Parts: sequence; structure tokens; C-alpha cells
Amino acid sequence: MRAHVLLVHGAWHGAWCWEEKLAPWLRAQGHRVQALDLPGHGRSGPARLPAIPIRAYVDKVAECVSASRVPVIVAGHSMGGFVVQKLMERRPARLAGVALFASVPPSGVIGVVLRLLRHRPLDLARAVVGMDLYRLVRAPQLAQAMFYAGLTDAALGERYWGRLQNESFRAFLDMLVLDLPRPSRVDPALPKWVIGGQFDAVFPPREIVRTAKTYGVAPVFYPCGHNLMLDADWEAVARDFSAWIDSLIERA
Repeated sequence: MRAHVLLVHGAWHGAWCWEEKLAPWLRAQGHRVQALDLPGHGRSGPARLPAIPIRAYVDKVAECVSASRVPVIVAGHSMGGFVVQKLMERRPARLAGVALFASVPPSGVIGVVLRLLRHRPLDLARAVVGMDLYRLVRAPQLAQAMFYAGLTDAALGERYWGRLQNESFRAFLDMLVLDLPRPSRVDPALPKWVIGGQFDAVFPPREIVRTAKTYGVAPVFYPCGHNLMLDADWEAVARDFSAWIDSLIERA
């Protein structure tokens, strides 16, 4: 089986977060890889970003899956993992497997909101009142604390921070309560790989464990923060992901 690997980024990010390291590494192993910019992100432009719903992100990913002539393995990071869970509900014919990288859990982002209320209440209040989620990542040190644990190169961290952007407030509401995943609609036979960072400040290990349990798989953890594809141990993540892709191809 030839396979097409589709990579879906998380909130505030774009396809660039995959293209920095992991996507080129996978291509060097012979995989066919596409890193996607969700609507309103990266090259797709910021048009009406605050009002874009999660279903528009899911529609974009589903469109890419449907357009493929070969089976597609879709990996989603953080919010992208939420998008992939919503995609699984639709059961597209070409979908051959899914990987959830430090994903929003099926219960949504309520855990993140509660942690922000405890540790950054003013930032959260201003982000909600102004419908401006960029406030939560507005400085390099804030992004460092949220996304990384082993990234010690300050210049590199600042470069990654400089590529962050605002996020859809409507998508945030969908992930909070309006459009949560429905795991009961997902094909239990669809191969799934669930991974997380041992030092993730956004979705800590206990939430990754619950996500994996929901989908009937065992989670895998790495000594990383939230951005598994960019943090210090990204190569171990890439090697294991490549091996998992190869296992699906061999099984098929």
C-alpha cells in the first residue's frame, strides 16, 4: 500500500511547525507527506479568522483526504488532533489511520481553561472579553512556557514564537462546548496512535491517557513539552511515527 501522510497543525500555528523538522525527515525516509494550513492560517491568510468554526477546519482536511488517490494517514497536533477526531466521525473512505499528537481530549479544552483561570486569570479574561486568543501567546516567554520543555536555544524559540498567529475564537468555543467529538461514531477498527509529552503544560499526561483510553489504545510519551514536533526529543517522535506508518503499510 502506498500511503499519503497528512499533517494538521494546532492552534496559533500553521503548516510551518511540521515543515521545520518532522515533515522533511519523514520525506527523507520515503514517505509522501503533506503539511496543511487550516483556513485562516499560514499561506491561507487571516480572512475572518475569529469566526471560523471547527467544522470548516474539518471540511478542509476531509477535502484533502477525499482528493487523494491512495489511503491517507492523518496526524493532528493539539487543536489539529481535535479536528482529526471530528474527521473520524465522518468515516471517510480513504482514511487509513490517525495519529493524535498532544491532542485536545474528547472532553475539549475545559482543562486548559481551568488551568488558565488558576495561573493566568487576567490574561484569560482579556482574551475572552476581546475575543483575542493571541493574548495568551503574545510574548516569547509565554509561548516557551506553554509549548516547550527541552528547547534551550533562545533564538530558535523566539523564531518559532514569531511565526505564531491569532486563533479563531469560534473554534475555541466549539472545542469548549459547542462541537465536541463523539467517539461512539468512530470506527473502532481504524488504526490509532496517541502520543503526548511528559512535560506538556497544555494537555498533561493524565489527559492524554484519557484520550487514548477513549479510543482503545495505549498512549506513548516522550520527554517533551507540548510541541512534540519541535521540542528537543522530536527525532524520537519522528522515528516512532515513521515506524507506525510502516506498520500500517505492511499490515495492508
